[in-house]
This record gives sequence, C-alpha cells and structure tokens, in this order.
Amino acid sequence: MREAQTPHDGCGSSREASRHRKVDGVARALLCVLMFVSFAVAWSPRASAQGYSASTSDPGGSVSGTTKSKKNASSFGAANAPSAVFGKINTNLDRAQPMRLQGDQLIYDKSGDRVISRGNVEIFYNNFILTADEVVYDQGSGTLTAIGNVTLKEPQGNIVHADRYTLTDDFRDGFVSALSITSKDKSHISADSATRREGNVTEFHNGRFTPCQSDGGTPPLWCISATRIIHDQSAATLTYQDAYFEIYGQPIFYLPYFQSPDPTVKRKSGFLTADYGHSSTLGYITGIPYFFNLAPNYDATIEPIYFSDQGLMLKGEWRQRLANGEYNVRLAGIDQNSNDLPGGNASNNFNQDLDGLRGSVETHGRFSLSSWWQFGWDAIVESDDQFRRFYKLDSILVTDRVNQVYLTGQSDRNYFSAKLYQFGGLLTNDTPQTESYTHPIIDYNYVFKDPVLGGELKWNTNVLSFTRADGSVVDPQTGRDADQNVNRIVTELKWRRRLTDAIGISYTPFADIRGDVYQYDNATNPETVQVTDGVITNHGEVFSDTVTRGIVDGGATVSYPWAATSAAGTHIIEPIGQFVAHQESIPQRALPDEDAQSLVFDDTNLFSTSKFSGNDRIETGTRVNAGLQYTFQSNDGGYARFLAGQSYHLSGDNIYLNPGRNADGNYVFNPYNGLETDRSDYVIGAYIAPLSNFRIISQSRFDQSTFALKRQDSSMITSWGPLSVQAGYSYDADALFTDPENPDTIATLSREEEVLAAATLQLTNRWSIGGSSRYNLQDGNFRYDSVNLKYVDDCFALTASYIQSNYSDESIEPDQTVMLRFEFKHLGDFATSTGTDFNLGGDQRTN
Repeated sequence: MREAQTPHDGCGSSREASRHRKVDGVARALLCVLMFVSFAVAWSPRASAQGYSASTSDPGGSVSGTTKSKKNASSFGAANAPSAVFGKINTNLDRAQPMRLQGDQLIYDKSGDRVISRGNVEIFYNNFILTADEVVYDQGSGTLTAIGNVTLKEPQGNIVHADRYTLTDDFRDGFVSALSITSKDKSHISADSATRREGNVTEFHNGRFTPCQSDGGTPPLWCISATRIIHDQSAATLTYQDAYFEIYGQPIFYLPYFQSPDPTVKRKSGFLTADYGHSSTLGYITGIPYFFNLAPNYDATIEPIYFSDQGLMLKGEWRQRLANGEYNVRLAGIDQNSNDLPGGNASNNFNQDLDGLRGSVETHGRFSLSSWWQFGWDAIVESDDQFRRFYKLDSILVTDRVNQVYLTGQSDRNYFSAKLYQFGGLLTNDTPQTESYTHPIIDYNYVFKDPVLGGELKWNTNVLSFTRADGSVVDPQTGRDADQNVNRIVTELKWRRRLTDAIGISYTPFADIRGDVYQYDNATNPETVQVTDGVITNHGEVFSDTVTRGIVDGGATVSYPWAATSAAGTHIIEPIGQFVAHQESIPQRALPDEDAQSLVFDDTNLFSTSKFSGNDRIETGTRVNAGLQYTFQSNDGGYARFLAGQSYHLSGDNIYLNPGRNADGNYVFNPYNGLETDRSDYVIGAYIAPLSNFRIISQSRFDQSTFALKRQDSSMITSWGPLSVQAGYSYDADALFTDPENPDTIATLSREEEVLAAATLQLTNRWSIGGSSRYNLQDGNFRYDSVNLKYVDDCFALTASYIQSNYSDESIEPDQTVMLRFEFKHLGDFATSTGTDFNLGGDQRTN
C-alpha cells in the first residue's frame, strides 16, 4: 500500500497547525472522546452527488443583452446541456432559450481567435448563473475559461466557487483551480484543483468534504480530507483515497480507501449507523445494519447483532409502499444456548425449554381502500413470551400481546368496524385463560338523520365470536381439556333529547332498548366456583347453552348551571342529578364475563347508565347519580373544572356486588369497586390548566363511610422554557395481586402505589438531557429508570442512554444497559429525534 500523503490542508486549517490546536470547551472535548472511542461506525448509504459546468453567450453577441447563438456559440451554449456539481444532469433545458451575457468590456482578439469579456462578467442560461472577473472563449481550442472570483449558481441549489474555471466547449470535460462548492443542503467540498473527464467523473485534488457549518476560524465538527476525492456522477458516489477523518480539525484515523454516496442521495444500499452498548444480562452489544435500496417503493435491511454473553442474533426488515398504503415485516432470531441465560448452567438449567431456535416475526400494514374504508393489521408472533423483552426488541414494560387485523369504514352517520384479535399474556402469572381469540368482533353504529320525538336516535350492534384456549375447563362428555367458545349478538336503540326551560334548567330524557343472544360452549358458571383459604376447591360447573336476554331502561339527567362573571373570568356552578330505571333483575350472574372485567368507578362514568367496560354485564335496578360541577374559565385562557359526586342504588339487584369467580378461582371483576354498597364511594375529578403549558388531571375515590382514600390517579404535564416534565401517581387500596413467584395461587387484595416521572432539559441549542423513572412506593424500590443524553446539530447526532430495570420474570432479571448511537449526515442514517428509552427493535432510518 502506498504511503499516505498529506499535501493538503486539513478541515479548517493546515494539518500541521491543527496538531497543536486546543479544542475550546468541554462540549467539544466530550464529543471528540466519545466519537473516537466508537468510531467503528459503518458508513451509511444516505448521501448524494451532482456534476458541474457553466454556460456562456455567443461570442459574437453584444456586451449586455440577449444574443442568438451562432455556429461556434452553439457548441458550448444552447446545443449542449450544462451539468450539476452534485445531482443528476439537467437534460430538460430549453434549447431555444437565448443566453444573456453582460460585462464591463468585450474584446475580440482576431489574431488569437479569442473572445474576452472583462469586468463584472455575468452569464445567464436556463437558470444557471456564472459570474467572474473575466471570461475567455478560445475558439481554436474550443475551451471556455472563467478567471477570478468565479461563482457558478446551479438550478439544483449548488454554488461553485473557484479562482479559475476551464471547460471544453461541450461543457463536459474541464479543469477547475482552487475549487469550493456549497450544495443546496449547505454541505461543503473544496479542493486545490479539480478535473472533469468522460463527462461523468470529477476528480478533486487535495479535497475536503463536510456537511457541517463553521464560523470564522473554527474548524467544522467533522470532515474528511483526502488526496483525491473522485465523484462518479452516474453511480452517485464519492470515493476517497489517502483520507483522514477529522474532528474539529484533529485527524482521528486514516482511511486508505473509502466510498460513500454523494450528498443528494437519500436512499442507497450500504451500511447504516452501528449500535453499541453493554447490558448486564446480554454483555457487550454491537450491531451493524446493512440497507438494500431495492426500488423507490421497497427496501430491506439486515442487521447482525452480537451479544457477548448470548451470541449472534440476526434481524431483518422488509418495507414496501403501495399505491394505497404500506406494510413492513420484521424478523429476529437466535440459536439460544439455555446455559447462557440467567439462572442457567449445565447441571441445573431452569430455562431448558428456551434452548434452541428463538425468534419472532413482526408485521404492520395500513391501507386506504377508499375515502371511507381502511384496512390494516398489527401482529407479532414469537417463539416464547420472554424473547422480545429479554433481547430488548420490546420495552420491559410490555406485559400483554395484542394482535389484530381490522377493517373500518366511516361516513357522516355510519361507522363499521370488523376486527380479528389474538390476546396473550407475557408474564409468569398468566394462565391459559389469557390466551384467547376473537374471530371476529363487529361493531356497527348508525345515527338516524331525522329526529325521533324531537331527539336523536342511534342504532348500535355488536357481534362477537370468541375462543379461549382454556386448559382449566374439562369437557364433561370427553373428560379432556376443552376450549371455551362464545358467540354473541347485541343490538340496541338509544334515544336522547335535550330540553331547556325558561330559567335555564336543562332536562335530558333518555331511553334504551337492548336485546342479546349468547351461545356458549364449555363455559364456566362463575357462581359455582369455590375458593377456601386461598385455594380453589371447586372449579365450577361447565355448561353449553344458548341464552337470550333483553333490557329496557330509561331516565333523565337534570342540570341547573349558575354562571357569574368577575374581573378574572367566568364561574359556572352546576348541580347535576340523574335518575335511571332498569329492570330489577336479569339472569346474568351465572354467565361468563369476557369483556366487562374492567370496572373503574370515577367521575368519567358517574353519569353512565352502566359502569362496566363491556357488554357481558348490565346494570340492573333503579339508581340515582348526583354530582356538583364547578368550571372556571379565565380571561387569559386558563381553565379549571371540578366534579364531585356519588351514586345511590335504590332497588333491584346490585350487579356490582358478588361478581363470582372464573375457572382459575380469581374474581370476574374487582368486588371492591366502590359500587358494591347501596351508597357508593365518593368520586372527585379535577382538571386544571392555568397556563397553556401546564395541565393537571386528578381522579380520586373516597370511602363512603370513612372518607379514606381508596383510589387515586393523577398526572401532570408542564413545559417551562427548556424544561419539560411529565409526572404521574397511582394508588389503589384494593388491587387484586398475584404473587409472580407463585403464579398458581389465587389473586389476593393488596395495596399498590406507584410514581412515574419523565423530564427533558434542553441544556443548550444542541445538548439535551432527559430521563424517566417508575418507583414502587409500596415496596420502596425503583422498578424502571433511564437517563438519556443527546447532542444534535446540523451534521451530527449523538445519543447515550442508560436504562435500569428491576423486573424479574423467568429468564428476565434486573438489568442495567448502556447504549450509544452516533449519526453522521451523509455517512450514517441521520435522525434528529431519539426517544428517552432505547430498544433494539426501533427503526433507525428516516425517509
């Protein structure tokens, strides 16, 4: 290999001088150290190139004005297209468009067969502008030479600066002295000289390339200086020979040969930015993706990721855009040695079922079938519940897997949705009952155009076909484990009308009529399951049947808002009362509950005719809901709303009491929900936004007899100058808890209390720091926390992340991870946004 040469200046100053320069500022020093340590970065395909040329006027034309090209002029003017420095040659020129030449002096040298224009020379042609102190056209040699302060402005946005610019008359081959080019995106390339040959290749001698901006004598953040930089316009590549990569003018390492796309290429096959990191469970992490630019509308990426403690994992992704949408497919897999997993060894391996091939397939699709109809899917299929979280393809906080395929349609008065779901739990304490499928669930809603009895009439229909892989249900006929199947049709008419009397009292009467048809196979009767001292003693009766039920309810909501105006704003006090009458009782306690297991009583459903989240349970009897709402709207835009209330069960069956148990012995829904007594718990909601950048939401529930806090959910979002903060607090005095170390035990009541917080501080216009944390107040430990340091400027991005997790679940153990990512504009995929949390399942590219 030939010896490296240093005949040219470095980026910003001479190389010799740069050796002795001290980089000012802690920020520069930190960047230099981090970039030097990690600079095994594989270069990215995201870059581009163009050509260069100039145009001139007819030498026989006037000094200032428009000239028609003659025979000699056409050889270097309208008959031949100028080319760009970086980018495709402009072949869409108007050949009939005349050139315009103006200058202070025009000289005809008949003896030398030359035409000379001097003094403020300007040549205009097809949006190309060439300016120079002097332009000489040699008709004998067929060359055009621009001399002194030469500037060529191209339609693509490039600006070429040179002391001397010589071209043949066909604008293809030429020589440029002391060349400097600024592309449209402010990337810079400079050289002592440049030669263009074969109409396609430009060779820069003692060249320097950087997309970074610098002020005064400060060198750019990074730069590549090379003895030769060769630009192949057809291949859109830049080839560097005898090159140095420099940071703030300091040579970091030598590159005998290196190639990258030119600055205008947005998508090109090649290596993407590498990932670096270390995890206490995975070891050292290194991944280098390779991007295949197969076509303008589809591409592929392959990334081998090496974990020093686990081995080599392969990832791949296919992305494609079609005329009406897009989809992608991601693959990941590893040949797992279970002895390498936490807790595993040759003599006592707790993870033998994870030995061998492990992997996952992830796919997403979104398609617009028409202006009203949408089709898509979101699905992940994995070899085991631990794989994606263990290898950080998903966040450790992901506890459930929900796959779906959907078709939706919406117009002014119609809404249709058909979805196929697959539900699965990812935790140790998940049971076979967490594995279920809907095939499908269909919702149809229609709002009648014309009023009925002066009010609005809606028609809602729900169709469900559901299967649970329930290993705890035994078919009474065969004695084998059997799946549970549910088929259901629910249809209802809902009518509402709002009236206001002369003194401002608002009356909203309503009425609902609903009919259900259920068909069950191998269902468990929740009333027959028995638990004694925390141990299930009877798994319950299993039955198959077809059940119909209907319900009619009606009532009215009455409110009387009182308004007052002050110098600060408007105050509204509004007492609200609601009376709801249902049938006293309907046969539903013996039926399984699939979609009404979530029951959270708060201010948002205080005035709902049913507080359940789904259709399998219906409120019965007569109930009165009452509350008081206060709203304040300040004159400067501030806002506050408070709602406090209570619900009263007057008669009939209180369905919120005695929920029954499923086949695993756990409650169908939480029996301590605040509605189990005739007089419910108190609920209070507070929504406060005194400023546009500050919001607080608080939802509380207090015991109806002791006023003890039973449940609290609060969140706060604010931004103040460079600081953005999000915080949340949750408390549940009667949460259902299953010990993860004993997943087969029955869930018991336990207090849960957590604080979540996240913050981002913009230290400077380039540096920012952020973090998030999840702290369990009940156990007194951090469940999850992360810190994120980021630097971003016009040509470089650095993200350093530290993540600590204290979750345990089979092979997943508490873990500390440090990740680094470097992105160089035109040399690596360049994205200015990086989340606070880092996972290896993210998409690095920007389009």
